[in-house]
Amino acid sequence: MTTAYSETPTERVPGRAWTVRITGHSDRSATVSCSTPACRMPARSRDLAALRAFAARHAAAHARAATVRPHAWCHCGSQGCAAHPDTTAHCAGAVLLILRHDATVGRVWSVEEVCETCAPLLAHATVLARAATPRRRPAPPAPAARPAAPVPAVRPNVPGGFSAPATGPTETESRTAPARRSRRAPQRTRRRRSGRAR
Repeated sequence: MTTAYSETPTERVPGRAWTVRITGHSDRSATVSCSTPACRMPARSRDLAALRAFAARHAAAHARAATVRPHAWCHCGSQGCAAHPDTTAHCAGAVLLILRHDATVGRVWSVEEVCETCAPLLAHATVLARAATPRRRPAPPAPAARPAAPVPAVRPNVPGGFSAPATGPTETESRTAPARRSRRAPQRTRRRRSGRAR
C-alpha cells in the first residue's frame, strides 16, 4: 500500500534555496550550474559576460516561479546561520524570499526562503518577496433565527369600539336575535259548557 504525502498549510517545511554558480576552468572558459538538476544550462564558454547575464536571468526566473510559503522554516537557520556567524539571532518573523549576490565577485546567485530576522544579517541580500499572510477562517454563520411564536389572531373591531365575539360553533346563534315574546298573557280558551238550552 502506498501513502501519498500531502502538505498542509499548518506543517512546517524546509526553506528552499536555488543556487546558480559560474565555475571557471584553467583554459579561461567557464560553465554555469544550477542546484536544480532539471534545469538546462548553456554549454561551456569563454564568453563570461554572456554566462553572467544568463546566470542572473536564471536566478530571477527561479524567484519569479517561487511562491513564498508562510509555513517554511528559515533556510539560513537550517544551515546553522553560517552566513552570519558574527551575529547570533533566533529565527523569527515572516518568511521572505531573498536574492544573495555579490556583484564584485559575480559568480554566485542564491535565491532563498529565510526568516525576517536573518534577512537583514545576510551580506548582499535583496528582499524579493514576502509570504502572504494566511487568510483567516471565515466566522461560522450566525445561528438561524428561530421562527417567531404564532401571534393569536386579533379579533376584528366592530364600530363602537367593541370587539367581535370569538368565532365558534355558536357564532350564528349569538348573532340571531332571540324571538320576541308577547307582553300579553296567553289567552285561555273558553270551554263551552255543554248543556241544555233554557
